Amino acid sequence: MSRYGASFYPAKFRFKTLYPVERLNDKWLRLAGIPLVAFFGDWIFYDEINRRHGQSFWLDVVVGVLEASLLWTVARYGILRSRRRFPALGQTRQRIGFQIGWFLVTTALFRFGTSLLYDLSLLWGYHYTPMRYVYNIAAGIFCIIPIAAIYEGIYLYRQWKVTYYEAEELKKINLQTQLESLKEQVKPHFLFNSLNTLQGLVLEDEKQKAVSFIGNLSHVYRYLLQSNEQPLISLERELEFVRAYIDLLKTRFENGLNLLVEVAPDLLDYHLPPLTLQMLVENAVKHNVVSSSLPLTIRMYSDAGHNLIVLNTLQKKKATVPSNKTGLVNISAKYRLMNQPDIVIQQTDTHFQVIVPLLKPETV
Repeated sequence: MSRYGASFYPAKFRFKTLYPVERLNDKWLRLAGIPLVAFFGDWIFYDEINRRHGQSFWLDVVVGVLEASLLWTVARYGILRSRRRFPALGQTRQRIGFQIGWFLVTTALFRFGTSLLYDLSLLWGYHYTPMRYVYNIAAGIFCIIPIAAIYEGIYLYRQWKVTYYEAEELKKINLQTQLESLKEQVKPHFLFNSLNTLQGLVLEDEKQKAVSFIGNLSHVYRYLLQSNEQPLISLERELEFVRAYIDLLKTRFENGLNLLVEVAPDLLDYHLPPLTLQMLVENAVKHNVVSSSLPLTIRMYSDAGHNLIVLNTLQKKKATVPSNKTGLVNISAKYRLMNQPDIVIQQTDTHFQVIVPLLKPETV
């Protein structure tokens, strides 16, 4: 069994994983922010009382820098924990809620501890009243609010930027996939084969088969042209399209191609990227011998893990068929861009298999 790694993808298909938990690159923010918080905090909250007790403003600033450094470090740790637990853009409320709880508890404990230390040591020349304890805790929380807002603002901007650009990339890949599929179907050999097959049916007076063939051909092209309307489609609709596509191929290959579908009914409402199954069928037909004496069997079935397994017998053509693996790359890229489990590819001496994750309707 093998999963596609980063090296499998061409350069244009390499992108960041959505919602990565990165180290905080905030060195300069701390170097500039800690002195500013200490200076303005002391100036706003403690300048008047220091003057009344003859204390040096700058001594208070130095002590404030030490306090701000410790408080900033504790707050920063809470920010990192919140991002690890709730990294997604859709989890912003939970992340901010975690941070608020963290800041209130840790700041209250920290400021109570430092106030108690100053009270007992008479560092500032006076005892602290109960209201002074409350005042110090409130001042600490007031100073933490802008710090937290800056960190969260930067994080939200980066997440929005990643989401936006990956959504644009997904649109491009969808369009490219549809274009490649459409190009594959309008290639001269496909049209000539289709027209020759249709001509043969007409000459043999197989009117019913000819009508069915035209209907399937129309269904295939209509689906190809309309599949760009949404990034995901239900498994039921995708299977309907694949059956029409297989019927087209069976008109040419007759008993040389077989499709077996064994999907749990409750999974038909699940979703997957459009044209996924068509590309897997196309890949199987392209690289394997298809004949009445050596039939190619493609089996599509579901498992307990809400996956669709596409399995085909492996009977490779003697002549190597050129391939850039664009179809498999596009399928995998779509799942990765949607931050969903990647497809899994397995190959033995007798079979080739692709495990395609199905997405629950409520996650779409």
